[in-house]
Amino acid sequence: QLQLVESGGGLVQPGGSLRLSCAASGFSLGGYAIGWFRQAPGKEREVVLCISSSGASITYADSVKGRFTISRDNAKKTVYLQMNSLKVEDTAVYHCSASQTCAQWERFEYDFYGQGTQVTVSS
Repeated sequence: QLQLVESGGGLVQPGGSLRLSCAASGFSLGGYAIGWFRQAPGKEREVVLCISSSGASITYADSVKGRFTISRDNAKKTVYLQMNSLKVEDTAVYHCSASQTCAQWERFEYDFYGQGTQVTVSS
């Protein structure tokens, strides 16, 4: 079965850190751009970061600049989202998805996407 599986979410206090993982199952990540988007209850989907197949990253959400970074390990078929200095407003379900390019990803043109992992930032 071809799918992406997210993990690493949880409950963290403001100022804390989490690292999310996005693992590919049944296909190779190498040829895909992978991005993370998030959705909080009652809010629209927000694109966060994308990493191209060559490893170039793009940050779309101004609110995470300087705090979140994206990286990939094609050998492990995994993309990571490192989240530091977490804020209450980062609370959301985080999803990863795969597209041919980050430009396509930004337009929600996904080839694959996962079910998401919950991140809750609360004291």
